[in-house]
Amino acid sequence: MPIYEYQCQECRKKFSLSMSISEHGRKKPACPKCKSKKVRQQISGFTAITAKKS
Repeated sequence: MPIYEYQCQECRKKFSLSMSISEHGRKKPACPKCKSKKVRQQISGFTAITAKKS
């Protein structure tokens, strides 16, 4: 499951959530600190682990 990073626009707390792609399209997360729904998704890097092929 992908991990999405957010920042609260009220208290400025940064947090991460793991959720499915379909869930990400339906749900608006709440800040774990102040419970505000005013959050903005942050751009973050990612890592992919692949099998080595000969």
